[in-house]
Amino acid sequence: MPTRARPDTPQALHLPRLAQGTPGEWVRLPGGNVQVVTLSGTLTGPATPGWLVCLTGEAVVDLPLNNFVRLRPGEGYHVTPEQPWTAFGTRDGTTLLLSAGESV
Repeated sequence: MPTRARPDTPQALHLPRLAQGTPGEWVRLPGGNVQVVTLSGTLTGPATPGWLVCLTGEAVVDLPLNNFVRLRPGEGYHVTPEQPWTAFGTRDGTTLLLSAGESV
């Protein structure tokens, strides 16, 4: 009797580790509008609406008019194309996730 081939075991992606491979550069995940980056210096954010989420470390997101948001692991901020932003890490290995989507 022939044996059935077992399907491949699903593998999870470790997003901070994936982003650490190219610090300072966005890594786009296949099949969606999600990208991750490990901060290396100051990063200018793309003019894309979506949620910016801190995965590891801690980041300061500079906004117009001398405003800023501090993101800690698990915290997020909704960015818009009308509001340019930059980000920098205040701890080594700070990784951000951007889930691009419709503007609210």
